This record gives sequence, structure tokens and C-alpha cells, in this order.
Amino acid sequence: MIQSDKRMLALLLPLLLLCSCKSTDSTSVQPSQTKRTVVDQFGLIHTKGNKIVDKNDNPVALHGMSLFWSQWGGNFYNESCVRWLRDDWNCTIVRAACGVESGGYLTNPQAELAKVTTVIDACIKVGIYVVVDWHDHNAHNHLEQAKGFFQTIAQKYGDKPNVMYEVFNEPMQVSWSTVVKPYSEAVIKVIRQYDPDNLIIVGSPTWSQDVDVAARDPIVDPNVAYSLHFYTGTHRQSLRNKAMAALNSGVALFVSEYGISEASGDGVIDYNETALWLSFIDQYTLSSCNWSIMDKNETSAALKPGATPTGNWRDEELSVSGTYIRSRIRAWNGEVFKNLNH
Repeated sequence: MIQSDKRMLALLLPLLLLCSCKSTDSTSVQPSQTKRTVVDQFGLIHTKGNKIVDKNDNPVALHGMSLFWSQWGGNFYNESCVRWLRDDWNCTIVRAACGVESGGYLTNPQAELAKVTTVIDACIKVGIYVVVDWHDHNAHNHLEQAKGFFQTIAQKYGDKPNVMYEVFNEPMQVSWSTVVKPYSEAVIKVIRQYDPDNLIIVGSPTWSQDVDVAARDPIVDPNVAYSLHFYTGTHRQSLRNKAMAALNSGVALFVSEYGISEASGDGVIDYNETALWLSFIDQYTLSSCNWSIMDKNETSAALKPGATPTGNWRDEELSVSGTYIRSRIRAWNGEVFKNLNH
């Protein structure tokens, strides 16, 4: 009888240990303990025809804020600010605008790169997307510096679905086919050596408004969108017509910068035109970044002078534009965050 009991115990012991291990695993990793992020929900963002889509090829619109030129607004390039934009503004994306000229990257490459990587790291940590923007009006004159910058970013972050590259902020009145396109292709080639599949955003002439011109001679890459920039106090139906022409040509658009001021960044707010533009964004499921998180005494700045650079802004620290856009972003992204919290 004793021998039989021993044999039975020997047979049962592995089963008991297996059950014990499964029980331990299930209690140590509960679903409620793993909080999903925006990037978990949407995954790798890419183009499909004239749409920007998520990992399941469903059209997706990301909405958030652009930071100001890094050489002048660099104190907002910190994790606390990014976290506040996610938690309070419900931003699903932040744009880091690496200033190039006028005391920016050309003069202080390591300092400006450090500001940008701080924002990228913060966005990855809090689980939202980030547009890495070469914020230059004359990028074609700074090709080698741009290639070096994006090589560094792609080598370090090319395996992260959070990151998107904006290779030429706002070309001025130069040729698309002989200036902007060859520059962009050269930078894209560098990025693709290290990152084959993240979204690349390309500017077009006339401050990223000639998207219809670019669409007639598009860049050959499976995951490129074209930046559409507008300021509602200046740009009206004629620019929306150009955008519709580009979409009808089959290219994807990304509103990587817009403001509800005049094109100068200052001036009056035209609420009727703003409503038309925001409706246009909705109609075509466009992603957008508003200009800008900055405490400057101008209409487009979201914050009043003296606002803390680390977030936690009180209502009275927001400008008229900031109050309006925060409310709009929270409405746009409300369902996304509601899904994440359940």
C-alpha cells in the first residue's frame, strides 16, 4: 500500500507543479495590469491608396500638436510636456520641429538633436506617435546635414512604430521636380537603409501647399504622404481644391502643420473658415498637428507668455487658439482614449 501511494504521488507531482505554474502566471499578468497605448491600438501607420491606415488597413486620423521651432521653443521639449499633451489634451501625436537655420541644427547640431530625441523618447514612453520634422525652408541647400540627421534618427528609432519622418518642412517657391523631389528622394534613401516601413512625410513647393503638383509626379516609395499646411485666416477654398486634386490623383495627405491664425502666425481668427477646414479634415480622414505649443504673444501660440514648459496648464494659461484647439483635439480623439481606458 505504501509503495502504491508513492507511485501515485510520483505520477501526480508533475501535474500538481504544472497547475501551480499556470496559476502563478495568470495571477502575475492580469489584463487590467497591462495598459494599452495609442500605438498598441493602431500599430504601424502606413499609406493605402490615398488614405493613411493603421496596422489592420483601417483608415486612421491622428490629431495632436506641433512644438515650436526647437531653437526658440526648446524648453517645451520635455517628457512632462509630452505626457500632459497625451493625458489632458488627448493628443495621439506630437510633432518635434527641429529648427535648422537661424541658430538651429546647422549651428548647434548636438543640442538640437538632443531636444528632438528627448521628445521621441517621451512619445515612445507614453505610447503616442511622433513626427520628426526637419523644420527648414531651404532644406535643399542643406542636403548633407539632413541626411546625417535622419540617418541618426532612423538608426536609433527605425524599429519603433511611433516614429514618422517629415523630411522638408516648407519648401518655398522652388521647383518640385528638379529641387524638392530629388532632395526628398536622397533623404528617403538614407532613411530606408535603416527603416524600411515607417511613414515618411514630404513637403511640396509654396510652403507645402502645391500638393497637386507633387501628386502629378509622385515619389516612388510604398509609404509616403505629402504634407498639407494651411492657416485658416489666409488659406481658403482654392487650397482645399488643390488638396482634393491631390487626393483624387491617389496620393495620401498629412496635415503636419496648420493654424487657426493668419499665415504669419498672428492676426485674427476666422471661425467660419476654421470650421470649413476642420470639416475638410474630417471628411477626408486626415491626420493633423496644430501649430503650436509655445508661450508667445501671437495668435497661433497655444499658450500665453509665461506658461510653464512642463504642462499642467491652467485654463487661464491657454490662449484663445489653445483653448479652441484643445477642445477640438479632445473631441477628435475622445473615442480613442475611451477605448484605451476600457
